[in-house]
Amino acid sequence: MQASTRLNPFRLSLVPGHADTRRLVGIAVAGALALSLAGCGSDDAEGAQAGAAGAGKSSLEIEGVGTVEVDEKLSEMLPADTEEISVGTNAPYPPFIDFVEEGNTEDFEGLDYDLVQAIAARLGVAAPFSQQPFDGLVPGLKAGKYDAIVGGVTDNFERQATATFVDYSASGTGIAVATGNPEGIATLEDLCGRVVAAQKASKQVELLATFSDESCSEPIEVTEYPQNTDAVQALLAGKADAIAATRVNLLDDAEKLVGKVEVVEDPAEPNGYQASPNGIGFNKTDTELAAAVQAALQSLMEDGTYDKILAKHGQEAIGIEKATIDAAVD
Repeated sequence: MQASTRLNPFRLSLVPGHADTRRLVGIAVAGALALSLAGCGSDDAEGAQAGAAGAGKSSLEIEGVGTVEVDEKLSEMLPADTEEISVGTNAPYPPFIDFVEEGNTEDFEGLDYDLVQAIAARLGVAAPFSQQPFDGLVPGLKAGKYDAIVGGVTDNFERQATATFVDYSASGTGIAVATGNPEGIATLEDLCGRVVAAQKASKQVELLATFSDESCSEPIEVTEYPQNTDAVQALLAGKADAIAATRVNLLDDAEKLVGKVEVVEDPAEPNGYQASPNGIGFNKTDTELAAAVQAALQSLMEDGTYDKILAKHGQEAIGIEKATIDAAVD
């Protein structure tokens, strides 16, 4: 984290490509206004940084959500050296995280992007995002490459060994198949003896392996792919009988691929298998930072901003009532 200027101008990074108001606009409400170009995230990506003098007088407009005001009392909870909260993520993984446009790996959108920007705005700091390999998110966090990780990352006991999670939603694993469900897959049990595509290092790989060992007479053949989109392509190409991923992610895939992909509906598990919290991850030593983010998230829940962000992305069903820390259930 960089040297603090928290007690001076309020800073928010605006990512290039978002200047057309698709994403975030900093509004100066009182005091002097300064606008300057600044780096956003890693790899020298250029961005604009807006600052406004006057404590508690700055705000951030999130398209489709509304205005988020800085809370100076919550800002004071941040570690003294905090100017920004750098975030590692892995896109595309909609609706949680995605690229604004294909081929541009520096500009992001999605539920998690909006939520983290709102949290950062409430705390009065910037939150630049950078693209990382999914299986490198936790190791990169541990190595201090960035301050936080997000992007549909499940809070589980294994990850808690090296990270602390501020939980912001809860969802489980779903199954998607080719439209028409040619293999007649209706439950997790029906995956026994099948080829199932999943994202490398995801919760789904572990779930399928454990279930296969404990419950299948014929093992599930799990094929791992770097991105969930690669798993979808494997299904469409006939290389897999099904996909296993976070259920809300699969619902998004099915909406985009109408007539090609459908999500299996298991009445016994309406929110997905092993529904677990999704969290914003921090180094275990960054307890002050995690506590500040938890408090800011809770304030967004209480003033309705959180619900508006969920609604914008059609994800009301995964909302939780209270911001928790390390509430893993596995």
